[in-house]
Parts: sequence; C-alpha cells; structure tokens
Amino acid sequence: MFGLIALSGVIRRDLKIAMRRKADAFTPLVFFVIVVSLFPLGVGPERDTLRQIAPGVLWVAALLAGMLSLNRLFEQDYADGTLEQLFFSSAPLGMLVVGKVFAHWLLSGLPLVLLAPLLGLQYDLSASSLTALTLSLVIGTPVLSLVGAIGAGLTLGLRGGGVLVALLVLPLYVPVLVFGAGSVGAVNAGLEAASHLSLLAAILVLAGFFAPWATTVALRIALE
Repeated sequence: MFGLIALSGVIRRDLKIAMRRKADAFTPLVFFVIVVSLFPLGVGPERDTLRQIAPGVLWVAALLAGMLSLNRLFEQDYADGTLEQLFFSSAPLGMLVVGKVFAHWLLSGLPLVLLAPLLGLQYDLSASSLTALTLSLVIGTPVLSLVGAIGAGLTLGLRGGGVLVALLVLPLYVPVLVFGAGSVGAVNAGLEAASHLSLLAAILVLAGFFAPWATTVALRIALE
C-alpha cells in the first residue's frame, strides 16, 4: 500500500514539474507535428506514395520525439539531490522508477498517441489503418519510455548524456519500430495487423518486467 502511495506521489510530482516547464513538455509534441507534416510537402500529393511512407514516417517521428526528453528523465532529480532521497526512502526504488517512467509516457507518449491519427489524415490513411496506427502507438510508446529509462539511468551524470542515450537505446528501439510500422503497413496491404500487434505486446510485457529492474541497477551505480 505504501508503495502505491509513493508511486502516485512520484507521478503527481513529475506532472506538476512538467507543467511549470511547459516549453520542455511541449517540445517533443511540436517536433512530432513538424516532422510528420513536412513529408507530405516534400514528397508531393501522390496518395499511393503517401500511404506507403506513412507507417515509417509516423513511427520514426514518434520514436525521435520520445527520445528528446529522455535525458531529462532523472537528470533534474539527480542534480538537486531528490534522487538520493528516493534511493534512501522506504519505498522500493523500482516502484519509484515505474512512477517516473509512467509520468514520462503521460507527457511524451500519450500526446503522440492522441495526435497521430489526425496527422495520419495527411497521408490519406484509411480508418482501419489509423486504428492500427493508434493501437500500435498505445502498445509501443510505453516500451520506448521503459527502454529509454535504462539508457537515461546508465548515462546519468555523464557529459553529453543526451547523445549517449540515443546511441544506447536506438538499437533497442528497432524491434518496436519494425512491428509498429509493420502493423500499419499490413493493414495498408489488406492484411491483418494482429500478428504485429501481438509481437509488440510481447515486447511490452518483457520491457515492463525487466526495464524497471535494469533501470534501478543503473541508478544505483550512478549514485554510488
């Protein structure tokens, strides 16, 4: 019970801090909108071409937008000593990590999920393709936050941590990108997206089980 209270407290705290720094909170979303909107202007109005590139463009843009805020996941708490207080608190550190990851997803992942179907209309995607896109992002974006937390923990306190996080997590993001974009591409081709979404869900389960533990270990190393 105490762990759940600590979890909700961490989530509320991170959301309040993010609302005080609205520029940082909205930067990934603005980046996502700009990148996705530029491709139709550059490629042209050919509908078949737009439908073909839509899954990859939307998913790559979502992946990169989510990465923009990873280096700030633990950085501020590390700088002001809050992370050390959380480390020595009676609540499990893994539970606190889950709270911070969930808050990160609420700020960087959920807005992308809500906005992606609207931006997908620029690519003349059908209703079924937009549904597959939304489902894939709902399942896949939490994985990006979970895996990204490991990289943020490993690079905590290092100079140039943002670049190092990208180098660490990008290879791990590839399966999510392949199955996420593949689910939309399958629907565009008249196939079922269930297999891609099932594999994406399996990755989410694995990440949800291992990522908090791995992030906790990385934070303990950084604090020691």
